[in-house]
Amino acid sequence: MFLVDVLPGWRETTEKYHQEALRVCKAIARILAVALDLDADYFDTPEMLVKPIATLRLLHYEGKSDPSKGIYSCGAHTDYGMMTLLATDGVMGLQICRDESMKPQKWEYVPSIKGALMVNLGDMMERWSNGYFKSMLHRVLGNGQERFSIAFFVEPNHDCLVECLPTCKSESNPSKYPVIKCSTYLGQRYNKTHADLSIYEKQT
Repeated sequence: MFLVDVLPGWRETTEKYHQEALRVCKAIARILAVALDLDADYFDTPEMLVKPIATLRLLHYEGKSDPSKGIYSCGAHTDYGMMTLLATDGVMGLQICRDESMKPQKWEYVPSIKGALMVNLGDMMERWSNGYFKSMLHRVLGNGQERFSIAFFVEPNHDCLVECLPTCKSESNPSKYPVIKCSTYLGQRYNKTHADLSIYEKQT
């Protein structure tokens, strides 16, 4: 049985949220463009945000985490794409590490503000901006309470070439990252992150 069968209006509500979340992300992208000395509509192209990859994920966490034993609700990671829009239910759990090179790493909770959305810039935004915008390392710790959140991930179109933005490089500050097609980059990240299930195939 699917949610659409037991929750009347679920599909319509989810689709409307998806549309509104994408609208908000496009507005944020215009702010980012201006901050990088680009035209406000720089990201408004079919290869970028006119036809983006936009994924809505409903998340449910439970149980209690114990970092000393390697037990997390969600382990430390950075997001792959351009940005993530996050809505939470007020239960604390999300942590960020501002400097992942620090030993030991310092983790701090992100406060939940009623009615507010959290915005996280991802790895592609870091590549585009040549490191000017950082992709934040984050994780989720459970405290025994149930926790719900809605994550909305936005990435450019599969055909987009992700290369250093013109205002983010110079002779003294050359591009730190090679040009890469979005689909190629995402494929590399997925393969690195997810287990290779072929190791479980029966050997003949």
